[in-house]
Amino acid sequence: MLQLSYAMLKPLVIILFALYSPTILGQTNYKGFIGKYPIELVTNIYSDGDARAVYAYQNFDEPIVIDGKLSGDTLTLFEKDKNKTVTATLSFPGFNKKNKTLNGTWTSLQTNKQLSIEIEKEFEIEDGDSIEWQGKEIIQKYSLKNYYFKLVISKAKGDFYPRVTGVKILQKKTDSLIQHVQTDCRLWGLDNIQVGDYNFDGILDFSVFEESYAGPNTSSVYFLYDPTTKKYFDSGFEGVSLEFDQKTKRIFEHNQCCAGRQHTTAKYRVVNNKMVLIEQHCYIWDEKRQDLVERKMKDCQ
Repeated sequence: MLQLSYAMLKPLVIILFALYSPTILGQTNYKGFIGKYPIELVTNIYSDGDARAVYAYQNFDEPIVIDGKLSGDTLTLFEKDKNKTVTATLSFPGFNKKNKTLNGTWTSLQTNKQLSIEIEKEFEIEDGDSIEWQGKEIIQKYSLKNYYFKLVISKAKGDFYPRVTGVKILQKKTDSLIQHVQTDCRLWGLDNIQVGDYNFDGILDFSVFEESYAGPNTSSVYFLYDPTTKKYFDSGFEGVSLEFDQKTKRIFEHNQCCAGRQHTTAKYRVVNNKMVLIEQHCYIWDEKRQDLVERKMKDCQ
């Protein structure tokens, strides 16, 4: 996993990250009902009509990931099972993201049962230098067995984009606040929170997307679970585009720059919840060989 294929690392790969990608037209949080059941729904709708969303029945707080399309003025979202088979649709004719209320229909594709959807806009995530607000909360698509997550988002005046200033860890079914951790991270949407076993102790932890950099480089903040205190703490793990291999119990880092002409990789083990470096490698593009060639680490610094 650490020794990267030279062919895979050729600079031409970086072109993929320069291609046009649609922008988010708006991230909006709604509350209301499907039939008689209270729900919370957050949507991301992109400029090409692609729609991503998460909703949860408030009596259970189990996030349900849905996606679909805004075609004309009709928003259609698809609910799928673990096998990616569509089991239900949520349809909103006459959709307009500026509307305060949305009405639609939830339809089971297995039984043809239909329930009315009536939801109201709670808030919209807004950008702009002159806008200022604090403490808006949106549910995330990943959760743990007994807990679910909400981002706490704030927008400072003078900053164009809002930031993730905290994460709330909440008990499913009761909504009891288990913990509130402070962060300062870029808002990434429904995918800000990821779940994984980052210290290889057999217990799931969580991470918060922190920032994206040149090319595909990213960073996250990793929170580990302490079985003694039953709380999560900032691990202090640092690195670019970290990957966690559960089989080898190793952490792999891959950092590239200079339009893909330079790559550094590293491998770590975890000792007492700390990342310990095992090895590093530096690869630099060689014009004569037309390939990446391994160099000394100081050449990549």
